[in-house]
Amino acid sequence: MPDLLLELFSEEIPARMQRKAAENLKSLVTNALVDAGLPYEGAKAFATPRRLALHVAGVPVGSAATREERKGPRVGAPEKAVEGFLRGAGLSSIEDATIQNDPKKGDFYVAVIEKPGRSAIDLIAEFMPGILRNFPWPKSMRWGDKPTRWVRPLHSIVATFGPETEEPDVVSFEFDGIQSGKTTRGHRFLADEAFDVRRFDDYATELEKHKVVLDADRRKDIILNDAKDRALALGLELVEDPGLLEEVAGLVEWPVVLTGSFDEDFLSIPDECIQLTIRVNQKCFVLKDPTTGRLANKFVLISNVVADDGGKLIVAGNEKVIRARLSDARFFWDADLKAKLSDNLPKLDVVKFHEKLGSVGERVKRLVALSGELAPIVDADVQMAQRAAELAKADLVSNMVFEFPELQGLMGRYYAAAQGEDASVAQAIEDHYKPQGPSDTVPADPVSISVALAEKLDLLTGFWAIDEKPTGSKDPYALRRAALGVIRIILENNLRIRLGDVIETAARSQAVDISDLGSLKSDLLAFFADRLKVHLKD
Repeated sequence: MPDLLLELFSEEIPARMQRKAAENLKSLVTNALVDAGLPYEGAKAFATPRRLALHVAGVPVGSAATREERKGPRVGAPEKAVEGFLRGAGLSSIEDATIQNDPKKGDFYVAVIEKPGRSAIDLIAEFMPGILRNFPWPKSMRWGDKPTRWVRPLHSIVATFGPETEEPDVVSFEFDGIQSGKTTRGHRFLADEAFDVRRFDDYATELEKHKVVLDADRRKDIILNDAKDRALALGLELVEDPGLLEEVAGLVEWPVVLTGSFDEDFLSIPDECIQLTIRVNQKCFVLKDPTTGRLANKFVLISNVVADDGGKLIVAGNEKVIRARLSDARFFWDADLKAKLSDNLPKLDVVKFHEKLGSVGERVKRLVALSGELAPIVDADVQMAQRAAELAKADLVSNMVFEFPELQGLMGRYYAAAQGEDASVAQAIEDHYKPQGPSDTVPADPVSISVALAEKLDLLTGFWAIDEKPTGSKDPYALRRAALGVIRIILENNLRIRLGDVIETAARSQAVDISDLGSLKSDLLAFFADRLKVHLKD
């Protein structure tokens, strides 16, 4: 049976949009095929920075002829009912309908609608422009004087259809002034010449010859394996990062793995700061020393070209930028260390937590009080629990967290340890946000447990007090996650807590008046019960 090959060739598509766009193309086209009476055997979508591609196998040469009997109104029915029936059945007059008899209801009109089969190539050409015109890009653009939109300027469309044993035909249609054909281009820098393709096997092979790896998962495998080999050759280990791997695979069509280095002096910065700086600014992977577990002063970068000098100039350019970015990170680190975390507390009074729930400084005071209440219940030292709660949010106004919000809590632990706070206090500052998801670890130290529970229970009671509860799929304040976090902390640490009493305590300290505390407690406990059911089912 014939196969369908589609390719949409454009300027660079943002990496974060590629995989979803490929799946959308597959879904839209295959649904349209089925709706047109063209069932298929299989389909697979692909994406590179410059193209979306789709291969649909086993498409019939045409749709089957159909015959449908559509029942209409009774003979003698009002004129408007008859007109509606004729319009819906596509008949020009009532004489074109037949009359059938129902022993119970009498005579009624029946339209016999016969549709001849149509060729697949005509049906595909008919529905493709509409699919492209309404393609669901998260963001799109217009260019020149063209009325339609696409994620980036579209250059060409490949659309071929035919059996394996014959020369395929071009599915002829036009979109935004671009006529479909069978010509595409290779890698922008390494093999940019145009070439013709016939069907998928030919297409994928020719792309490879023109320095394009079509399959994103294969690009990921190439990057990961080559990066590990490079690290091994240096006596180091790659610090794997699935999110970064997915992103860089969407930035290159022909991945080339290179390694660079930075000054060892930068290793005085916490490893997480180094990794995030290099990841965010240069999309590079970091390496670690397997003997110490600490980062090494080496990194792995992914190029999209095979350079004549072996990549020396590319590496030097990345090293220059990374040196500047790490210099910034070291400045933030050193500046933050000059002040104590407690010096940051007055700054929290001017940081708004929520319009109705006060500042972050006010929230910290609530966390201190609630942590003190929870500490004896979980066998934690009250003073340490309250100290950890007092400092838990202090790193939010630090230079490093301002630059990298992802490091909140973690930087607080580093700063607390550097200024001589108790190890349990420092650990609780990092752990009080946990667990942040079903796969995240749960705090185990009693001090961390008390502050983590206080953080989540204050959040829940506060938003319940102002009636900002999750609705449907919307949960902007992650309240479901907070409730599940409380449940996991209690269960996994084998604790017994009268949750209703703690909810009352937390609710009384909120910045708003609560008219019916009993109702709030009852409703929130029911919410916990629902989250518990979900957790146990999982």
